[in-house]
Amino acid sequence: MRGLLFFLALVAAQPALADSSLPAAQWADRQLPDPRQEAAAKALMEELRCLVCAGQSIADSDAELAGDMRHLVRTRIAAGEQPAAIRAWLVERYGAWVSYRPPSAPVAWPLWAAPLLLLGAGLVLLARRVRLK
Repeated sequence: MRGLLFFLALVAAQPALADSSLPAAQWADRQLPDPRQEAAAKALMEELRCLVCAGQSIADSDAELAGDMRHLVRTRIAAGEQPAAIRAWLVERYGAWVSYRPPSAPVAWPLWAAPLLLLGAGLVLLARRVRLK
């Protein structure tokens, strides 16, 4: 009896309708008529992280938000905006995490230097240890 109740509780806990009730965004993947603009848009989409999937670029993701971001990138590219400006706007809006190539900030420099400093300290300790013997 407990097993049946546990199973029913699991079934009831699942969302009944996990999909969005919004109509499919068919416009999200319409390519630009100019091949150079489309290539620039695709290159930028490969460098932007999907905010829902986290492990995929917006070019690879099937999430609705990724579709909206692809549409936004294509719209801005078609309007003549440079990919760097679009990336900067998205980083300003969503944070540096949205870009696979985040901008270098002085705050992050210690994170890059710490492994080198630790390796150097380890080598110094090893050299002292070897000399003592």
